This record gives sequence, structure tokens and C-alpha cells, in this order.
Amino acid sequence: MSDHTSPSASHDAFFALHHGLPRQGPGSDATTRRLLALAGRLPERPRVLDLGCGPGRSALLLAAEAGAEVTAVDTHEPFLDELRAAADARGLGDAVRPVLGDMGAPPFPDGSFDLVWAESSVFVIGFDRALAEWRRLLAPGGTLVLTECVWTTPEPAPGARAFWDEHYPLRTVPELAAAAVGAGYHVLGAFTQPDGDWDEYYVPLAAHADAADTSVPGMAGAVAAARAEIAVRREHGGDYGYAGLVLRPADPRWPTRPEREADRAAVHRLTEAAFGSPAEADLVDVLLADPVAWLPGLSVVAEAPDDAVAALALITRCRVGGVPAAALAPVSVAPEHQRTGAGQAVTRAALDAARLAGERLVLVLGHPEYYPRFGFVRASEYGIKPGFEVPDDAMMALVLDGSGPVPSGTLAYPAAFGV
Repeated sequence: MSDHTSPSASHDAFFALHHGLPRQGPGSDATTRRLLALAGRLPERPRVLDLGCGPGRSALLLAAEAGAEVTAVDTHEPFLDELRAAADARGLGDAVRPVLGDMGAPPFPDGSFDLVWAESSVFVIGFDRALAEWRRLLAPGGTLVLTECVWTTPEPAPGARAFWDEHYPLRTVPELAAAAVGAGYHVLGAFTQPDGDWDEYYVPLAAHADAADTSVPGMAGAVAAARAEIAVRREHGGDYGYAGLVLRPADPRWPTRPEREADRAAVHRLTEAAFGSPAEADLVDVLLADPVAWLPGLSVVAEAPDDAVAALALITRCRVGGVPAAALAPVSVAPEHQRTGAGQAVTRAALDAARLAGERLVLVLGHPEYYPRFGFVRASEYGIKPGFEVPDDAMMALVLDGSGPVPSGTLAYPAAFGV
């Protein structure tokens, strides 16, 4: 880029280079659908805010496939013009409302949306700022969906590190998950996007760069920057990627924390009352004292308004085909607090704690209509089977870290379970 190129010429050249691209960042329809699935059950006609929508590929899919009313915000009017034309062509003009606006200051009342969506755009204001400022836009039970560039190795190559440290410092998926939990969210799902998501952005961008008229003021610099970014990805693509995160604000009615030694008697009473017999409470006592089963920080309680223990979720060590995994059992809720959200709050908190502790797989034997809301699916889908007779849909698995193969084989519980 020439030193004499004006900022306005550089700005105009950048957008001219990007006009007509199907996407303005790594992504795919398959990834959008996966993120949507992780968001869980939605209202019949969900209200969606797509921030930094670009030409609106995600907005169109959400309107068409989720039946959503989408408010799509971007600072560049020509992108919104592209979206209007595409929405009208697909018969979605009434479902998609393009809005010229700043994603850093969305002009909408609190609680206006069931989903706040930002694919390949959160870098504009930064992940932490987005967590803090976009929460207010969510209706009760609403979900925040983000995609963000991340390190995929603990030791990136110096060339990759130098490039991203200059442009936008990256973190790992676990670091982003920890930031989200620290900011008061539960992580409903997190995954690294496939390499093909980069091709959907870079292949058309490279074609635009090859066809660009570099005599236009600012265009030579825009083309050079695009080619440099593509070259870094080609050389160091194994060091970084894009990741999707699906987040939900924690229920403020039910604060959660790790169980303490001083809670043991209360936990015993709670579990006995919840299950109507001492057997489950005795099991918890044994598990908490078992150094083989015990996982530090993964016995989590929810507190009632009077600070009493209202619910417990316990995760202990198990094995699948001899490989370490984690077992969720039991989840206990005091009778007076059942059906109030306490059980969901403590379960999500325990799963967050397991994710941050580096656990990759959690198993649960439970009600097949309850645990899928946390992302659990039939364990048999992964080739996991218990060593005892149980209905197939009651034995469920949740993959917290899909970066490697999911272990398969026979599930072995801690000895205290007696199975």
C-alpha cells in the first residue's frame, strides 16, 4: 500500500474487493446449522439479531430453516443491499430486516432477542466486550452464538504468532470457554470448524484479488493484504482455525459453586430427600471419599436465596474402553426447589466445570427427555455401551472436546455404583 493512499481510498478498496463474496469470513451452511442445533429448542418464530451480518448468508439460512424473524445489522449499506435483494429473491423479504448500525452499540431494547448471532464478526469489537455488552439484548433463556479465530495448538509457529499478534491476538477454545464462564455464561457447545470453512471464504476472495484492478487507489494495498492473509493460512493452517461457541447466560436465581467440606451433611440430607431413600445419599458420600472416583471441583451445588444447598450435580471418573471419561450422577434437587430451574443451573455449571478441567466426554444414565437439553445423545451413537442392561435411549453421552476421536467400548463406572 502506498504511503500516499488516503484512509478513505483504502476503506473503499477493501469493500470493493469484498463485494459479491458469499461470505465475509470462514464459515459454511453446515456450520450455521450445527450452531443452530446446539442452541437447543427455540420459540416457534425466534427473534434473531445477526450482528455484523455482511451479505447475510447466515441471516437467510436462519430465516428459511428456523422460521426466524431476523434483524441483520451491518455498518456497510452495500452489504445490506445485497441481503435485501437475496431475501426478496427467496421470498424472505418479510422475515429479514436489514439495519444499518454499529454492532458495538446495537440500538435495541433489552431482552429483544431469543438469539444473538455473530459469525465471523465478533473480532470487530472483541470477544470479551461482546460477552459483556450483548447479554442485555437476550430475552430470558436466550442464547449467544459466536464464531472466533483461535489457536489450535499450544505452540504456534513464530510466523503465525507474529501475524496474529499484530492483527488480532488469538486464544484457544478452552481459554474462550473459560472467559465465557467467568463472564457469567454457560457453554452449551464449542467446536473447531472444519478446514473447508476457510475455503468458502478464501477461494472466492483469492479470485477477486486476481481479477482486481490494482490501478484503482487503495486496491493494490487491499489485494496485498488479502494475499498475505491467505498465504499465512496456507503455511500455518495447522496452528489456528475458527471455532463456534454457543453460550447462555447463567440463571441469576441459582448461583452455583464447588461443593465444600462443610456442605457434606447438607448434601447428604438433600440427596436423601430428593430420591426418597438413603441409598443415593450414601452413594454420594462414598464417591466424595473415593480418591479414584473423585474429580476436584466437579461436585457442584446451587444455592437457594437463604444460602442453603438447593441442588447438587456430581461428576466422577469413569472409563470407556479403558479410556478416562466422566460420569454425571447423581443430580439431586431439594423437593421444595424442583421444577424451578435449580437442577438445570447446577447441571450446566457442573458441565462447564468439567469442560474447563479438560474433560472430553461425559456419560449419564438418566431420563431421555431431560438430558438432551444439555446436548446429550445416545451413547450408542459413539459405540459406547454400559456393562449392564439398560434402555438404549437412557444411556447418554456428551462430547465436550471433539478435537480428537471419541473413545468407544464398554462403560465402567466407579466401584461404588456396584455395576
